[in-house]
Amino acid sequence: MSSLSTSPISKFTLFACLSVLLTGCGNAGNTGNPISGDGLPNPAPNVTQNWGDLPAGRNWGSTAGIDIDPNDGHIWAYERCGAGTFGGGTPINCDTNPVDPIFKFDRNTGAVLANFGGGVMMTPHGIHAAADGSVWVTDFATNSDGTKGQQVHKFSADGDLLMSLGTAGSAGSGPNQFNQPNDVIVGPDGSIYVSDGHNGQGMTSDQAMEEGRAEGSTARIIKFSADGTRLKEWGSIGVRHGEFRTPHAMEFDSQGRLWVADRGNHRLEIFDQEGNYLESRYMYGRISGLFITADDMVYAIDSESSPTGHVGWRNGVRVGPLNEDRIVGFIQPFERDNRVYQGTAGEGIAVDADGNVYAAEGPNSLSQAGGAFTRYSVR
Repeated sequence: MSSLSTSPISKFTLFACLSVLLTGCGNAGNTGNPISGDGLPNPAPNVTQNWGDLPAGRNWGSTAGIDIDPNDGHIWAYERCGAGTFGGGTPINCDTNPVDPIFKFDRNTGAVLANFGGGVMMTPHGIHAAADGSVWVTDFATNSDGTKGQQVHKFSADGDLLMSLGTAGSAGSGPNQFNQPNDVIVGPDGSIYVSDGHNGQGMTSDQAMEEGRAEGSTARIIKFSADGTRLKEWGSIGVRHGEFRTPHAMEFDSQGRLWVADRGNHRLEIFDQEGNYLESRYMYGRISGLFITADDMVYAIDSESSPTGHVGWRNGVRVGPLNEDRIVGFIQPFERDNRVYQGTAGEGIAVDADGNVYAAEGPNSLSQAGGAFTRYSVR
């Protein structure tokens, strides 16, 4: 069997090289413009909007989270119970409309394989499918009664609630508190990592960051043992390595390193499992979500670059090799009138074994995408 037909990345590499030959732009190692996406090959050019079956009587809300089941390859995701916006004070949320927000979809057909989680959360934000079959979801905001939110929940694949971290409805930096938990992931040894703190991305001066820290806003990674015992945390609002302005998403690579999408600082930060800073990537835009394939390719989705925030950078999915800060592929965004030249794209991203890409559409892209999820197919 030819090596060119054995894996999605081999197909992507062939496509990239062919694109270079046809367009004559640059060299095969560094073609096109990583900021605009011009001249870069699209590894999954076929777009299916409003992907995934919608249960009868429901309207898709926004989302920011999607993942691949490591055991069967199907898709885990959530939507915010019909809410186009998110956070505390929104009239529609998973507390006022307690339908089941968590979905498992057949990756080939979009059929619903599982649907659960109703009545547990306020505003889901991050999702992770673990190797043991469990599904983890962060609950980002507090409901009006102060009885839900600011937690991380572990479910079985059948929807049984197995564990909850944090104090329901209580935001803070105490020993059993979160303050806007963005994402959750289980490490190679079963340890649990939570990225916490969403406000930092809007703090664009030293004074604003100082005030944010004084007011108790967080920007940190918290590590727990497999049984939920809190072990350590690192990070605060700032721009130095080991600091964050909204650690929005996380992923582990094949070397066991933890990657953090530091959205407000427009970078990916890489750590060991004890929180020691290793290195950074700067070529992926204002990143909301990332996914690292088994073939060591990084897919990062930029949903937040805009004419007034990260000027000039086009939204979309940037693709690059694990050990280089270099972009070799780009999936174009949807167009949007008030983001001239920049478009709009989703917040969460996942890539299946065939190289098909799935985007979770956030508030900025939900209307243009036409549904909570978009599938970008290889063919």
